[in-house]
Amino acid sequence: MTFGRMASNRRLRLISAALCLLVLGSPAREAAAEPRHAIAMQGEPKLPVGFDHFPYADPSAPKGGRMVYGVFGDFDNLNPVSVRGALTTARGIFGDQEFGNLVYEPLMQRSMDEAFTLYPLIAKTVETDDERTFVEFQLDPAARFSDGRRIRPQDVIATADLLKVQGSVRPQYSNWLSKVAKVELAGQNGVRFTFNEKADRELPLLLAGLPVLPEDAFDATTITQTTTKPPIGSGPYLVDRVEPGQRITYRRNPDYWAKDLATKRGLDNYDEIVVEYYRDQNAQFEAFKKGLSSVYLYQQPNPRHWRTAYNFPAVAEGKVIKDVFPNGRPANLNAFFFNARRPMFSDPQVRRALGMVFDFEWANANLFYDAYTRMSGYFDNSELSSIGRPADALEQELLAPYAGRIDPAVMDGRFRQPVADGTGADRTVLREAFDLLQSLGYRLEGTRMVTPDGAPVAFEILVQSTDQQRISLAWARTLSRIGVTATVRQVDDAQYQKRKQSFDYDVLISAFSGTLSPGAEQINRWGSAAKDRPGSFNYAGVANPAVDALIAKMVAARSREDFVSSVRAYDRLLISGFYVVPLYYVPEQWMARWSTVHHPTVTPLTGYYLPAFWIADEKS
Repeated sequence: MTFGRMASNRRLRLISAALCLLVLGSPAREAAAEPRHAIAMQGEPKLPVGFDHFPYADPSAPKGGRMVYGVFGDFDNLNPVSVRGALTTARGIFGDQEFGNLVYEPLMQRSMDEAFTLYPLIAKTVETDDERTFVEFQLDPAARFSDGRRIRPQDVIATADLLKVQGSVRPQYSNWLSKVAKVELAGQNGVRFTFNEKADRELPLLLAGLPVLPEDAFDATTITQTTTKPPIGSGPYLVDRVEPGQRITYRRNPDYWAKDLATKRGLDNYDEIVVEYYRDQNAQFEAFKKGLSSVYLYQQPNPRHWRTAYNFPAVAEGKVIKDVFPNGRPANLNAFFFNARRPMFSDPQVRRALGMVFDFEWANANLFYDAYTRMSGYFDNSELSSIGRPADALEQELLAPYAGRIDPAVMDGRFRQPVADGTGADRTVLREAFDLLQSLGYRLEGTRMVTPDGAPVAFEILVQSTDQQRISLAWARTLSRIGVTATVRQVDDAQYQKRKQSFDYDVLISAFSGTLSPGAEQINRWGSAAKDRPGSFNYAGVANPAVDALIAKMVAARSREDFVSSVRAYDRLLISGFYVVPLYYVPEQWMARWSTVHHPTVTPLTGYYLPAFWIADEKS
């Protein structure tokens, strides 16, 4: 080929490329970052620019009244991020899934009607590139703290700097911020987070959920300490009265800056919110029954109670209403957690054998009126679950390096938790568990099961409520039939929280909320990095590189299809580790309310949303 022909061909290629750019648009321009009103983990936000309100909020809801919530537990702290309290941070301060963020707010507001999408709040726009190597938030110029000061980028930067370096704040914040290379001003009212090599695609959304603290509110010392001093926040409510361990009262901020934002219309409808703390759930329910100036709502997790306790006059008179709400989230993981840090529970097959003898059928019939469904995995009741589904091609590829760790029945979708005959002494299940332990070198000495080294197989189950005690005693009884001694110890909330945060237990009952968008928060639940971090949610003490790798795959997924396959592969890996004894769930939500409490006709994807409720008139 001559030089002239080569040059001619080159010109043709350039002309062709130019025409393609004119017709299709520049790839560089298409991939360029630009400010947007919302950000979704996968795909596009559901609501357009200029939307009026969330579909599950009623903009015509009346404002006013006094709401009283009853909660089980205790508190000693108004610091939104410290975990040093002997008890815990007061409900509603920040990060409360039920009550919302009453005092401190995040940069952006999460939609309850989508898997993982955030819309404007303190940040008016969000910007990131296709690879998500950075995120930039432009703050709303109207955003104000409760003392009237403007919320500035410097406040965001100061908050990030504090949370990044402090080891005694919420572990997830320091984990998120460890993936940030630098935080800097972006124009007069913006802040940009530039990421390092540890970042993932979820990070921009997680940072949008950071609390924003006034720059001078905390320093390197006070950020780690508990406090009962009413804070300066940016939310719709102010802390009015604090009675540690008993109640906290919030009153509406009349100058709340965001009340007319689309993300806030129809929400935060009460003039006053009181959160009453109870040490006993029976006392909490009795307070609800009184109604007058007492608890107005009762969220009901107990089928026995739901079916038998509502025979008081207010129900018959229509003054108390029992509501059932649809719930599109995966079932909450309610389970016994083995502490794999203990040598006794280091072998997954030992954990499997001990968990097999839990007789769900007996417990469901005798304790729960057959109202529950047994859990088998970690994302039951959703498309994210692997139960009943053979692994697809992508799952098989993801799990190929760990094939030896996956139970074949889990891989092909056949796995279920054992089904007993409901007697509490199913010989078939007990024999299977006994044989499995025997194959691992365990043996009976008289009536006691002992380890290969001759030590008795005995452990303690830590509980904090009567209901937990009942179900634990049921398991302990069946364990005793194979020579295993399980003692049940109920402690008060303060001791329970302290022991849980320091991993001072053999087995405990706890729960993780179900989520349609599992991602980086899984590190704090199951990741190796959280295993020995005080206050983390890695109750089982998991330190498994395969689990870490699957979490990274989930977060990196760009399409919904790839994401679902990644989560199912992750589900199969966790199931095969037998880290927990899954318990049960109800596929809907139950709540009782006094008739003066109202809610919108639309229930969001994730179930009822309390900040959208209102009171039509005062009780008298």
